[in-house]
Amino acid sequence: MPNTRSALKELRKAQRRRERNRAIRTRVRTFVKYARQAIAQADLEAAKQAISNAYRELDRAARKGVIHRNTAARLKSRLMQLFHRTFQQAGTTTA
Repeated sequence: MPNTRSALKELRKAQRRRERNRAIRTRVRTFVKYARQAIAQADLEAAKQAISNAYRELDRAARKGVIHRNTAARLKSRLMQLFHRTFQQAGTTTA
């Protein structure tokens, strides 16, 4: 337990940040999960929309410092690789 007033304030700030970061991280995971599910269903339009939403949430989390920018880039890359593997196997070309 903190002893000084400044340490108590830092503890309160850390708790607020932790709650905010947790909410953002959960939202990112949810949107990435939706994108993976849409790709697995092989629905091209739904997959494009879901990936777009996931990209937006990943970029927002990286911008706020919740996740590292390289982590966001890696997750986006893996989503797109999965997208291309799925829809090129199906014989569908993407723009």
